[in-house]
Amino acid sequence: MDKLIITAAICGAEVTKENNPNVPYTVEEIGREAESAYKAGASIIHLHVREDDGTPTQDKERFRLCIEEIKRRCPDVIIQPSTGGAVGMSDEERLQPVELLPEMATLDCGTLNFGGDEIFVNTENTIKNFGKVMIEKNVKPEIEVFDKGMIDYAIRFAKEGYILEPMHFDFVLGVQMTATARDLAFMVDSIPAGSTWTVAGVGRHEMPMAAMGIAMGGHVRVGFEDNVYLSKGVLAKSNGELVEKVVRIAKELGRDIATPDEAREILSLKKR
Repeated sequence: MDKLIITAAICGAEVTKENNPNVPYTVEEIGREAESAYKAGASIIHLHVREDDGTPTQDKERFRLCIEEIKRRCPDVIIQPSTGGAVGMSDEERLQPVELLPEMATLDCGTLNFGGDEIFVNTENTIKNFGKVMIEKNVKPEIEVFDKGMIDYAIRFAKEGYILEPMHFDFVLGVQMTATARDLAFMVDSIPAGSTWTVAGVGRHEMPMAAMGIAMGGHVRVGFEDNVYLSKGVLAKSNGELVEKVVRIAKELGRDIATPDEAREILSLKKR
């Protein structure tokens, strides 16, 4: 069983300081939260960025500043910008951080009902274009899937040459698809041989999904983007606290934690 790769999704595009005052907005705050997660054991920082007032943005220069701040604090960490952005953003806006040539970036493989009237739109042409750009720039996609159909899209687009194998999947459960052991097992059984995977449980599902992912030999994502509580009714003081909890679970279950360089080897990445 591979060592455990922990991804920290430190702020997302939707959660705010009203949900938890420790959610980072500024460049300094994003650097601080990335460092807290890294020191706790995270080898990947899944990165959205905000304006200082908390407004989500995909601006390339804002990403550059945040990446530089994270790298100053955590020189060897893997930074994984989001190309999901926020509801209503154009494809051109969303692709901006890929121009900075990160090692990884996310690739959403389907349209998502996010809640109420909010829809994250990912047409077939969007997915193909994003995949093509990532191949051209040698950026490994993390395939973000919110239900089984998105796995099928990823497999089809890989066969058509828009995504390179071996693929790395992130199963985000508890949004469009329920978060149960049955669901996670179904998703894992649906991906191609040789693929790697991470699970992210949203809200109260975060730690149960993390424990299942650890036991099943997969990898884990936690962080304020998905959940702001350390336990029921107790707000997490930092992303690092959430990562520390995963590390404790992993140790109880006999999984060692991957360093960033070990994560690169598992995911077939080359450090830039």
